[in-house]
Amino acid sequence: MRTLAILPIKSFADAKQRLETELTPGPRRALAEAMFSDVLTALRRATAVDDVLVVTMDHGAQQIAGGYGATVLDDAEQGHSEAGALGIEHAIEAGYERALLVPGDCPALDPAQLDALIGHPFETPSALIVADRHGTGTNGLLLTPPNAIALSFGLGSRDRHLAIARQAGAAGEVVDVPSLALDVDTPEDLAALRAALAVTHGRAAHTRGMLNQLMRSRA
Repeated sequence: MRTLAILPIKSFADAKQRLETELTPGPRRALAEAMFSDVLTALRRATAVDDVLVVTMDHGAQQIAGGYGATVLDDAEQGHSEAGALGIEHAIEAGYERALLVPGDCPALDPAQLDALIGHPFETPSALIVADRHGTGTNGLLLTPPNAIALSFGLGSRDRHLAIARQAGAAGEVVDVPSLALDVDTPEDLAALRAALAVTHGRAAHTRGMLNQLMRSRA
C-alpha cells in the first residue's frame, strides 16, 4: 500500500508563541524551521513512507519542503484539521491507499519507529492514533484509507479520534511511538526535548544546532 505523509504547517512567523517566555520572535521562527527540517529528514529516511505532502501558506516552509523533495499544497491556514483534510483530499485524488499525518515540531522523530508504525497490523478501515507525551492529544494519525475518519485535532483529540473511529465503523487503536509523542509547544516541552536529545544520537541535527546556537547566544 502506498503511504503519503501529510504535514500541515502554520506560518513560521506565528509559530511557537507559547515559547515567548523563553525565546524572542526571531529565535522562535528559527527553531520552528529547524524542527520542520528534521521532521522532513526523518520522513525521507523512513522506507515505508512513499511520498511527503506539506500543506502550508508559508513561503519559507514551501521552499524548505521543496528542497526535501516534498509536494507542496497551499492553504488558507484555517487550522490543523482543515489543512490535514486538504492533504487527505490530495491523497485520495492521487491514489494513495494510506495517509500518515504528522506535525512539523517532532524533531526527534525516528525513521525506524515510523516504519514500525506503518508496518503495525491493521484492519480496513482503520485509524492508528499516536498520542502526545501527555496522552491526551494526537501527534500522529495513520489512516487506511486516507479518509477513514474525520480529523479533529486539538485538546483531548486522542479520545475524540477514537470515538470518531467507532462512529465511522473504523478500527481505532492507540499505538505507542515515543519519538512522535514529543512535540514542542511550551517551555516544558522544550525542556523535555533537550533531555531527550541529550541521550540520543544521529537525529534532529538542525534542531540540535539551533539549540546549541541559542545557548551560546545566552552565554
